[in-house]
Amino acid sequence: MADHSVTRVLVANRGEIAVRVIRACRALGLETVLAVSEFDRGSMAARLADRTVCIGPAPAGQSYLHTPSVLQAAVGTGCDAVHPGYGFLSENPEFARECEAEGLTFVGPRAEVVAEAGDKVRAREAAERAGIPVLAASPVLDDVDEAVAAAHRIGFPVLIKAAAGGGGRGMVVAEDERELAARFTSASAEAASAFGDGRVYVERYVPRARHIEVQVLGDRHGNVVHVGERDCSLQRRHQKVLEEAPAPGLDEGIRRQIREAGRSYAEMIGLDSAGTVEFVYDTEREDFAFLEFNARIQVEHPVSEMVSGIDLVQAQIRSARGEPLPFTQEQITFSGHAIEARITTESVLDGFLPRTGTLSDWLSPGGAGVRVDTYAEPGLVVGPYYDSLLAKVIAHGDTREQAADRLREALGGLVADGLSTTSDFIAYVLGTDDFAHGAITTTWIDRTGLAGYRASVTPDRKEAS
Repeated sequence: MADHSVTRVLVANRGEIAVRVIRACRALGLETVLAVSEFDRGSMAARLADRTVCIGPAPAGQSYLHTPSVLQAAVGTGCDAVHPGYGFLSENPEFARECEAEGLTFVGPRAEVVAEAGDKVRAREAAERAGIPVLAASPVLDDVDEAVAAAHRIGFPVLIKAAAGGGGRGMVVAEDERELAARFTSASAEAASAFGDGRVYVERYVPRARHIEVQVLGDRHGNVVHVGERDCSLQRRHQKVLEEAPAPGLDEGIRRQIREAGRSYAEMIGLDSAGTVEFVYDTEREDFAFLEFNARIQVEHPVSEMVSGIDLVQAQIRSARGEPLPFTQEQITFSGHAIEARITTESVLDGFLPRTGTLSDWLSPGGAGVRVDTYAEPGLVVGPYYDSLLAKVIAHGDTREQAADRLREALGGLVADGLSTTSDFIAYVLGTDDFAHGAITTTWIDRTGLAGYRASVTPDRKEAS
């Protein structure tokens, strides 16, 4: 396959991932143009890019999600590629097709792969073709009666899931028939509102589950590898809070099976970029099943980078311009342990309620093995328009214990005055026995974690704000 010439990249995103992509492009000798909303004109990413183009007002629907404006920005500035980051247009197959129609290289999987990944039903079917275990589930459902009948066949509790989209939207647990009947319509309505697609299905719910995912890479020459697995079990409302690599406490046989299942899935769909295959691990049955596939770079990609030494964003760009992967599976090695804390502007004690305001002071932590991916700086205004992610603090160590100690120390040195953040909560989690023993599941925060943190916040030690 002929190489795609890439010399100037439109970065169609904001925040920390925009900064990350710009720096990866710079390392490859590529020029960058940043598409910004009016709200982000003065951002760190805007200053780092070689050029910025305003694509619309602050609301994402009028800027970062407005395809015509993004495409016009790329074509009008002579870009030959578009990197969508994560979120926004990164998993929009029509946008990927329109990029190609304009002669722009889309830095991500080809449009057919993005389309299949975005439809959970089709993604499940691909997993089954690859011989990967899947959870018992129904087909797409037309009404509540079909849902109830399917749930009885599967067995309660079940999870109502949107066939399209992700991020926990349109996803509801139903413990019994009454809850299923009450929540079916609202789940479908939320899915329709979030993704423009109200289709839902039901799937067996695993109450004590771990969320384990496999980082995969492919190129346009048919080569596919995995870059190990990550544990992303610490979650609230299906949103990840902390991630680590490798997954702690797994039987080595299971670890190999999960990694190979991820690689097999990527091979089945013909992956030609970076992606992530997500699995649910049942801690009671000690088995795993396919959950979904994400056809983009993940927020938590740094932990995989730190244990493998592979720059995944640069790998995306190299694959997009037609280069073969520079390593085989056998040449990928892993060293030590890495843990990432997502620092968001949320009030934990108010149920992780997002906060807006001005960051009056900011100081990134440092130390041995510590990396910080952020766009934060003193004076940053956090508005109501976008995701609340402020920074990612990642620590690497020879052992999991060393990585956790380094991360706790780093979080203690973080300064984020003027806004509530999740840093104190994550530091608390790192010090719990459950974390030390690898006993965190996807429901841990709701079951015990939040209550334990509330009890730890004494009157003389208020949550940072």
